[in-house]
Amino acid sequence: MKSKKHVRHISVSNESHERVLFEGFLGELEGLSMVDGAVLEVKGTNGVLRIDLTVEDLRGMLSGGKQCKELERAQR
Repeated sequence: MKSKKHVRHISVSNESHERVLFEGFLGELEGLSMVDGAVLEVKGTNGVLRIDLTVEDLRGMLSGGKQCKELERAQR
């Protein structure tokens, strides 16, 4: 992120699940790209988000995978 004012929340858990939550505002979307077929890179005016996600996983989610269906139900 370009500035800490764009970061809303950061949480790192010491529990056995070792969860990490990073919440913020990327701003206006500037671009999406795949890096080496294994990392989704989302560029915004306020920063860059990189997610370990393969092309196959992304295709599965976009083609109506389980998580997408759950999200659609939650939005209704």
